Amino acid sequence: MSDTIFAPSSGAGRAGVTVMRISGPHAALALERLTGRPLPEPRRATLAALYDPESGELLDRGLVLWFPGPASFTGEDLAEFQVHGSRAVVDAMLQTLARLPGCAPAEPGAFTRRAFDAGKLDLTEVEGLADLIAAETAVQRRQALRQLDGGLSERIADWQARLARHLAYLEAAIDFPDEELPSNVELEALSNIFGLRAEMAQHIAVAPLGERLREGLEIAIVGPPNAGKSSLLNALAQRDVAIVAETAGTTRDVIEVRLDLGGYPVTLADTAGLRAAGDAALDPVEMEGIRRSRARAEAADLKLMIFDATDVPDPAVLTLADADTLLCWNKIDLLQDLPPTLPRLPTLATLALSTKSGAGLSELVSRLTETVEARFAVAGAAPLLTRARHRRAVEDAVLALDRAAEAELPELTAEDLRLALRALGRVAGQVDVEDLLDVIFREFCIGK
Repeated sequence: MSDTIFAPSSGAGRAGVTVMRISGPHAALALERLTGRPLPEPRRATLAALYDPESGELLDRGLVLWFPGPASFTGEDLAEFQVHGSRAVVDAMLQTLARLPGCAPAEPGAFTRRAFDAGKLDLTEVEGLADLIAAETAVQRRQALRQLDGGLSERIADWQARLARHLAYLEAAIDFPDEELPSNVELEALSNIFGLRAEMAQHIAVAPLGERLREGLEIAIVGPPNAGKSSLLNALAQRDVAIVAETAGTTRDVIEVRLDLGGYPVTLADTAGLRAAGDAALDPVEMEGIRRSRARAEAADLKLMIFDATDVPDPAVLTLADADTLLCWNKIDLLQDLPPTLPRLPTLATLALSTKSGAGLSELVSRLTETVEARFAVAGAAPLLTRARHRRAVEDAVLALDRAAEAELPELTAEDLRLALRALGRVAGQVDVEDLLDVIFREFCIGK
């Protein structure tokens, strides 16, 4: 028998209400002892006074709910206490629950692990729940909800079912050659394999988008010293994140801030000013900052390359520009001619702005939002592979299908289909040979 675990399931810190869960074989006893009453009606909130069973001291008054297993989140008996969220109340509840027989504090993720073990969630749904809890933007929330609701699981299950059917035909043709089976079994299986492989390959192609939605797109602000990089970071973040000074080289390390651009998560990185490596004014610390800046710029999804509109652009900085670079001319408020006449590079999108007056900033935000939206538009509403392990498993399945299509013997084809089926099973954490047996016996009535 497993331990009964308990923990707050709401956020830490003072709050109006804190939700506490207790799950396991002693959950019913804990609920009865703290309330001094019989168990309440299942799945119905009941107001109750909560007492320390040993001293009889009143701990709090709150709502209690009772979820008898297996119809609960964990599949076990589960009780929930909704109490006032002061530290004193929460500590008193935790200490009281810890003294009850068979009860122990939950480790991180213990409730969700029990839900997985009970078959309430598969691995992709568990990950979807974690992503939903961590979601910072509307798009992240929608992606996490699709995965939690089984969108990715259903896609994987569909691939598994079709693979199992093809494998069942091949297994039957190999093991029971004297039975009356449909003609051209092997040819039909192979022809359908190509369709499956194409679907999986499409999901692999857009898998980086799902991973990026979870982690956030990386945008690096790069440029020479005193071009206004830190001022731009502060303006986009709408708060003072980076120190701004007239002294060149003020920013020595990468400074990050998280932004929500049209519902998409973005990490904006302010980097050290770039100068030629042979500049005698460079000290070792600034040289290291420049090295980190270049590395961050090369790894970024997008670059905001910012120059002083009153100065000549540094060719050494321009070497970092590529198709994913937006060229920004800052300090246009200092120019005499209006509208400003600025150098234009035909290979780069160009924008004029002033971090001091705010001119051009709204256009910059719009341009960035459009760029980010375009990056993710190809994914559509289909469930995405959101983690590297998903992508690796589907890649392994595709490789197995490639081998199956080239195999010269049906036995080798069948083995590669089994490997593809197992690889897909790793995504949801479910690999069960009984699924294959069910297909064989349901469709072929072997041994009639």
